[in-house]
Amino acid sequence: MGALEARGQRKIVPKNPPKKRFLGKLEVSCVGLGVQNMGRKYDTTTPYRPEMITVIRRAFEEGVTFFDTAEAYGPFESERILGEAIAPFRKQVVVATKFDWNIDQKTGKRLPGLNSDPKHIKIVVHNMLKRLRTDYIDLLYQHRVDPQVPIEDVAGAVGDLMNLV
Repeated sequence: MGALEARGQRKIVPKNPPKKRFLGKLEVSCVGLGVQNMGRKYDTTTPYRPEMITVIRRAFEEGVTFFDTAEAYGPFESERILGEAIAPFRKQVVVATKFDWNIDQKTGKRLPGLNSDPKHIKIVVHNMLKRLRTDYIDLLYQHRVDPQVPIEDVAGAVGDLMNLV
């Protein structure tokens, strides 16, 4: 039994895998899938959630291994959809997500401005992990630069989170 099977995941082999490339040390498909509007449509009607999960899973079956989201998308809903969709093959994909908007972590209400306070970043990432149904994030980055917080403090908070693994 392989490592994926031991975690309750079966290895899925794409029919026509696209070429790969590296983002630093992360190997990803040349084609990625952004899930920003999977939690809403521009006309503000709600898309059919199972359909969005099907789209993500089909992309993976076709060889897409790079998925991009953010806490701000929804807010939170795109991360939830992505987490549900990739649960069967989480260890085979790379997930990128972003923090920095000033969003109430309990209600999802957007508050004015940005929030890159190190304490807030750590709370946001803890909640991202729950929404994404995972215990790690492959690529985490700041969505916008918060002029109120020195970039060294932001990098320190992210570094602290990396050292927890």
